[in-house]
Amino acid sequence: MNTTTLDNTVVARGRSVERLVAGQATSDGAGVKLTRVLTQPLQFRLDPFLMLDAFGSDDAGDYIAGFPDHPHRGFETVTYMLAGRMRHRDSAGHEGLLTNGGVQWMTAGRGVIHSELPEQEEGRMEGFQLWLNLAAADKMQPAGYRDIPSTEIPEFSRNGVTVRVIAGSSYGVKGAVQRPRTEPLYLDLHLEPGARFEQPLDPAFNAFVYVYRGALSIEGTNVPLQRMAVLANRADGDGVVLTAGDEPTRALLIAGRPLKEPIAQYGPFVMNTRDELMQAVEDFRNGTLA
Repeated sequence: MNTTTLDNTVVARGRSVERLVAGQATSDGAGVKLTRVLTQPLQFRLDPFLMLDAFGSDDAGDYIAGFPDHPHRGFETVTYMLAGRMRHRDSAGHEGLLTNGGVQWMTAGRGVIHSELPEQEEGRMEGFQLWLNLAAADKMQPAGYRDIPSTEIPEFSRNGVTVRVIAGSSYGVKGAVQRPRTEPLYLDLHLEPGARFEQPLDPAFNAFVYVYRGALSIEGTNVPLQRMAVLANRADGDGVVLTAGDEPTRALLIAGRPLKEPIAQYGPFVMNTRDELMQAVEDFRNGTLA
């Protein structure tokens, strides 16, 4: 763990909250119950991010069937497990076990068929899955996969804030993953009651915050439990300032450079044109997706 002093004035003009989003209760896979926080209508606004799902239950019936074999093409999936055990297998020969505090970063590229199945029959399963778009020039790259155990995610803690740096960098601490083009920042923030955290952000980046424990405020706007705050874009904004309420708070701060390319999505395929989508479906049907 790295210990870093958090300056009190690193952000001169913080971004405000443009809107709060509650998310939609739904199910996916073989009936896994979840909340879809970042939905398709927000894809252009939060480019390069395509989707954010939050899942969490102590009832095995809500998750036990998991996500049997299904295809992807054209983007990356980032699964962050807070609690539980999930086994990944895919058509490229990758296999891994995602456990408490770990991250699975999968690049679907030109195509992959994979499954994500629980390796537990009771207890809590909780976490998030983020979809990160790939640029048109990168969509047909070979598929890739990386398991990142909790011990390999850099952390620093100071002044009542612990920061897990999954991607990007914060206060000089480089995250477990770095990506060109979209340059994603993915922080898991743990704030003690009343603690304050400032994160510089490139004004060109789209950004949002999701609160999954407690509550916080951003430039005078209260962000309650299980709400996503879409941060306003402003040319003179140099970051975001978060202040926890009167209880311990945990939140995700996610930001990235927009691709500004057309988005064409059909279920698990995300391309740039309808013709590319039709080709992806045809490739899946005839067994040449990967």
